[in-house]
Amino acid sequence: MGRDLAERFPAARAVFDAIDEALGAQLSRIMFEGPEEELTATQNAQPAILAHSAAVFAIVRDKVDGVVAAAGHSLGEYSAYVTATALGSPQAAKLVRRRGELMQKAGDERPGTMAAVLGLPTKDVEAACTEASQQASLAVPANINAPDQTVISGDPDAVARAGEACKKRGAKRVIPLNVSGAFHSPLMGPAKNHLELALARAEFADPAFPVIANATAETVKEAGRARRLLADQLTAPVRWVECMEHAARVGGEGARFVEIGPGAVLAGLLKRIVPGANVISLGTADEVTRFMDAA
Repeated sequence: MGRDLAERFPAARAVFDAIDEALGAQLSRIMFEGPEEELTATQNAQPAILAHSAAVFAIVRDKVDGVVAAAGHSLGEYSAYVTATALGSPQAAKLVRRRGELMQKAGDERPGTMAAVLGLPTKDVEAACTEASQQASLAVPANINAPDQTVISGDPDAVARAGEACKKRGAKRVIPLNVSGAFHSPLMGPAKNHLELALARAEFADPAFPVIANATAETVKEAGRARRLLADQLTAPVRWVECMEHAARVGGEGARFVEIGPGAVLAGLLKRIVPGANVISLGTADEVTRFMDAA
């Protein structure tokens, strides 16, 4: 993960080195060499994804001009603030590592789960979650990824009931996810409280351009509000459909979207949210090289 970037681009190598130093650990070694089970551990996976995104942006920064807004899905919101120079990548990596640790701890203390619901409108998923929730056991929409793709989160029994209710309402599939907690749900409340302290201590500047927040799908232009909404994000749903619709309005007709980081999942979701969107994904060294040559 990211090794090809570090080998081809000194700017990427510098980002990985700075994050290793900030974390006091060889995260880049785990990214480049594994083993996979160590890389996918929450405390490593979250800063690794951020490091990959930050490395790509460090390479293409001068070729991406006229940015009007940024957004990131879940922990990707921290990467968005890195692109907007509100956070340095080493500081952001420390924050997301702390975020991962807190989420893991909250999941250990109150085990939860998540499931992806495919082929059902969001309003029907919301109704199923309300129907399935009880006083001591709840299920909520956690990631509203596309008009017909929503991830639900909560107590295992409530998520199971909500999944069955979604199937009765016509969902094509309900897929249990292999996660260590009920992320983006009220079960992450203890993690949110501690993350607020970490964010308050972090060096955070006003973003150079607006960042669209997951929790509200509104633009953020001030550091204090960014801190609050990053904390809120742990217990609130990722309103990705609304975020991308807002981004399309901000960008206007002919706007270009650039996805940075590993994979091309967000580009695929964008095309379902904003049909005909002009989007490119930059994750591998080859993709970045083609982009740089064409810019």
